[in-house]
Amino acid sequence: MYDAKQHIINKLQKDILQWQGFTPPKAGMLKGIGLGPMERAFPNGVFPTGNIHEMICPTPEQAAATSGLMSGIIAFLMKNGGACLWISNGRKQFPPALMTFGVVPDKVIFIDVARERDVLWAMEEALKCEGIAAVIAEVREISFAQSRRLQLAVESSKVTGFLLRNDPSKLGTTTCVARWQITSLPSQLKDELPGVGFPRWQVDLLRVRNGNPGSWKLEWADNCFIPLEDEEELLQQLDERRAG
Repeated sequence: MYDAKQHIINKLQKDILQWQGFTPPKAGMLKGIGLGPMERAFPNGVFPTGNIHEMICPTPEQAAATSGLMSGIIAFLMKNGGACLWISNGRKQFPPALMTFGVVPDKVIFIDVARERDVLWAMEEALKCEGIAAVIAEVREISFAQSRRLQLAVESSKVTGFLLRNDPSKLGTTTCVARWQITSLPSQLKDELPGVGFPRWQVDLLRVRNGNPGSWKLEWADNCFIPLEDEEELLQQLDERRAG
């Protein structure tokens, strides 16, 4: 009796995830974007594309760190083609810096508007375009109704959206699939060599729809994310990648 009930519950959970757009990967197909163990926090263990992600940035330093990690994610999303739109009313992004994370600057279309409410309108219209790989919008505030409009836009186009919320005054309820908060970490140099090490982040998933929130440490090296679960293992992985 217990097994029969558990089977029904598992089947319902699977159906609900598919209705909400979380399609499990087919056998033998990898749909991850290289975030390592962190991706297990998402439904079906796969980074949810075709959804809106909310990136919380209370300080300018966190906004810069978030832009870096987000650029690494965008690089993976753009591998199959398609441009990225970056919308704001006070752009601070330096396009050549995107090359650090494998993003070709001329594949990113920057849209500058006069008012923040125009940012959300432009994002909604951009999310309806199926040929776009990702849309980023810099906003401070967004209501539940506004986030719902964005989610409805991606349900047919399957475009992935990112809300870069700089200095938000409040965090209300939204329809976003996940709420992220990124903090930069000190880089580490091998053998105490001089210079600047690879970018590192503390990644906190504050909320994940149908998933498991948690915290992870990541480094960007050799054009990919590397989880910092063990420092010695990390150095060994880097040596193996370069040797290969």
